[in-house]
Amino acid sequence: MTDATRLVSTWFDGHSPRAQACELRIERGELVLTVDGHERRYPVRQVRWAERRSHGQRQSELPDGSLIQHAEAGEWDAWRQASGQRDGVVVGWMQSWRATLVAMGATVLFLAAAWTWGVPWLSQTLAQQVPRSLEARLGEQGMRQLDRLFLQPSALPAQHQEALRARFKLAVERAYPQGEAPAWQLSFHRSKALGANAFALPGGYIVITDELVKLLADQPDALTGVLAHELGHVHHRHGLDLMVRASLVSALVGVVLGDASGFLATVPATLATQSYSRDAERAADAFAARLLDQSGVSPSVMVAFFERIQREEKPARQDRDGEEDSALPIAISSHPDHAERIRFFREWKAESARP
Repeated sequence: MTDATRLVSTWFDGHSPRAQACELRIERGELVLTVDGHERRYPVRQVRWAERRSHGQRQSELPDGSLIQHAEAGEWDAWRQASGQRDGVVVGWMQSWRATLVAMGATVLFLAAAWTWGVPWLSQTLAQQVPRSLEARLGEQGMRQLDRLFLQPSALPAQHQEALRARFKLAVERAYPQGEAPAWQLSFHRSKALGANAFALPGGYIVITDELVKLLADQPDALTGVLAHELGHVHHRHGLDLMVRASLVSALVGVVLGDASGFLATVPATLATQSYSRDAERAADAFAARLLDQSGVSPSVMVAFFERIQREEKPARQDRDGEEDSALPIAISSHPDHAERIRFFREWKAESARP
């Protein structure tokens, strides 16, 4: 046995804080530890060897609860190598910059695939599995929050509200004579923050602002089309899909960035909602076009809505310094381009629509 395969180190018996000098060697698959002339033998496979790092002492745990501490990391690593011990595959990867780059690349590819395909597929699947009763409670909670933050009671006369509600109900019944239309609840509100707007929440809650009613006062069919568009969101459960998707993206980023990601995780969630909403808007537009057509109204009436919204948006997007300003993530800026949507409704044909 050569000196190269022996190492003088420090041993703690696990019962006393007193360090004891020891001599180590490895022979026939055993770690032999000699203290005060007495040998202790441990199967090499049962020793919890310290991982090799660039700096710091080496500490290895023995099966009987005692441990070895060695201050000189390089000396320890040289002794283990001379004794025929090799680091595990994972440790080897951690010490290799090439393997680290490969692992980083694989992680990026995985996250990209999860973002592009995994999260959308999973959110859509989960959204369809949510019970209607839970969806209704989520929508009710959302309405309460919006009432506190952005919505005020409508100033429209009750008779006017009821007339608009009845007009939309008639259009839905004509389009769905068998009564298979999605359940919905329509409410009117004032909102300085939202302006001329309409939106749908999970559970069939549809909100339209007084500002939008006034904007389309002479275009009741277009107003019905806007409500049909929101009913399309209800039908496709887009509100649930976006809620689940934002939660999944936040959780995914939180796993990658750790505990410090609480704030940062909300950024990609918002971005995902903005980007993914474009496909949802197109699906809702298609639903609205079919409903209008089946109720005896030409989908082209929606052109007036988009043309007026364009005129309304121009001054609203300019702040005092002449820069664009978007106050809320649900603003129409997240929707497909107005020109694209005008073209869709103007050129829509029943025979070319999807069933």
